[in-house]
Amino acid sequence: MIEQELFKQSIIDEDKLIPYGFIKKQDKYIISKNILNNTFRIDVSITNKQVIGRVYDLEFNEEYTNYRLNDELGSFSGQVKEEFINFLLDIKDNCTHSNYFIYKQTNRLHNLIFNKYHDNPEFLWDNSLTDAVYRNKRNNKWYALIMNINRTKLDNIDEDIEVINLKLDNTLIKKLLKRKGFYKAYHMNKDNWITIILNDTLSDEEIMVLIEQSHKYTEEIKEWIIPANIKYYDVINCFNDTDTIMWKQVGKIYIGDIAYLYVGSPYSCILYKCEVIEINIPYTYKSKELKMDKVMKLKLLKRYKKDEYPLEVLKKYGVTSIRGQRTITKELSNVL
Repeated sequence: MIEQELFKQSIIDEDKLIPYGFIKKQDKYIISKNILNNTFRIDVSITNKQVIGRVYDLEFNEEYTNYRLNDELGSFSGQVKEEFINFLLDIKDNCTHSNYFIYKQTNRLHNLIFNKYHDNPEFLWDNSLTDAVYRNKRNNKWYALIMNINRTKLDNIDEDIEVINLKLDNTLIKKLLKRKGFYKAYHMNKDNWITIILNDTLSDEEIMVLIEQSHKYTEEIKEWIIPANIKYYDVINCFNDTDTIMWKQVGKIYIGDIAYLYVGSPYSCILYKCEVIEINIPYTYKSKELKMDKVMKLKLLKRYKKDEYPLEVLKKYGVTSIRGQRTITKELSNVL
């Protein structure tokens, strides 16, 4: 149906219906519009957020349906169809908000992906508005592919579904294929990818764990030295009560990167090894010495003694000064 196609990725906002012109009768919202010099009328009703439209020939006072059978917009029925579609599109623009995908679980997973990696889907194919990839910002490699397919491509059930393809360890793939909801990769290398059906057979949390594993396959971890000034932050005692802290974010740093905290004078040494577990967290702070508009979350991995990696030792591995965030040499990485 025309209505199903136009509204399949939209969510009706009931608060916008009456201001737009709909009238509520019991559990139904109704609106009408005359077209073609008042010779036809379009009736649109919304029940349980489902849109149904009908066209009536006012001269004969009966429903007109030819426009649903004729795709030639130059014909009379084509004119009716064009008016009908334009009215529905105006309702869509003013009374709905869009989802990226058709099914609820797929959209929930998108929200989880965006909250963790700040990645939006890319729709690369002109003939599909629902097939999309997620890429690692660091290197543009795919870590997830979402497709809308007929389920007969996976098993014997004839229904339209959405699936996600993830890149995982081959040993894990073999184990997962023994479980319900997992299939040999459709449209991808079956040794390295797996297809998961998105119909709530598996929980969002379980699928997200696998998405995170797929994301790691695309990682190119960088290691940084980040200066810490005890005049502005008590870094010496920052990990006494917790293993995670917030830190000013600068430069191109990503989730999974390693941050070594170099504490300045009077210590002048690396004291902490941390993993970046969250980035781009909004945070507004301004003083004479410091300004921040976003922070990142660091998780403590290791502590070092004060005499292990002072500046004198770091110089032996090519780090002669630490005035701002900087990457480390391979030699120092191996030692640390």
